[in-house]
Amino acid sequence: MKTQDMNRDWIATARTLSQALPYMQRYTGATVVIKLGGHAMGSDEAMESFANDVVLMRQVGVNPVIVHGGGPMINDMLKRLDIQSEFVDGKRVTDAATMEVVEMVLSGVVNKRIVQAINRAGGKAVGLSGKDANLITCDQTDPALGLVGTPARMDPTILSTLFERSMIPVIAPLGSGQNGETFNINGDTAAGAIAGALKADRLLLLTDVSGVKNADGDVLTELTADQIRDLTADGTIAGGMIPKTETALDAIASGVRAVVILDGRAPNACLLELFTDHGAGSIIRPR
Repeated sequence: MKTQDMNRDWIATARTLSQALPYMQRYTGATVVIKLGGHAMGSDEAMESFANDVVLMRQVGVNPVIVHGGGPMINDMLKRLDIQSEFVDGKRVTDAATMEVVEMVLSGVVNKRIVQAINRAGGKAVGLSGKDANLITCDQTDPALGLVGTPARMDPTILSTLFERSMIPVIAPLGSGQNGETFNINGDTAAGAIAGALKADRLLLLTDVSGVKNADGDVLTELTADQIRDLTADGTIAGGMIPKTETALDAIASGVRAVVILDGRAPNACLLELFTDHGAGSIIRPR
């Protein structure tokens, strides 16, 4: 006969699962859009952990949608191919040659790596770009920047179809132009537009910082849209955080219930945010 002592870690695990039940019930049937970037894409171990979290979310009835970036991989491939880039006001000009590399890396290498990780974890992931089924139609952001686009029209029909079959969409931030061009879209912007089109319950923006901070450097765990505007106006929100908070405000204005800017370096960050009292970053609500 086999005997077994009750280990404290096992008891703690069971208690955690029990405490998570109300949150799992709360999010059953909810749509959660996750912008994946930074540390969570930086290693096989981090990717595996993220994939496991996404599959668990799908298993308890959440409809996760993954939108990813890939800037460092694009830079590496451009360097390997000896394609020189021009910059205007610090922003890369995306010409036709650069666009070919961008699409190859985002829709090919990066997208399929995420899809494979989720499938290995037991999920059913499908790789897409914003060009598929007219998901994202773009206007040119600025002629000086070349083939950089801003989402103008959204058709999320294909995503709803995938949800019905318990599949997990993984989306590269590319879109089609009015004349059939391919446009590169900022990853956060694409995620916000998709979340708005789906009227998502949550948009999770994974970053390499712990959240929105006040003037003293403390993370602000809850904010309203008006507070974000005030902190931006007085300079507290600055630099790379501005595009993320602008994405958050645009998403909320489009009908997203709340946006969370959270630390993707934290283990199980998405699960902490959705299924615990603690959360994992700064949640922004309309009011």
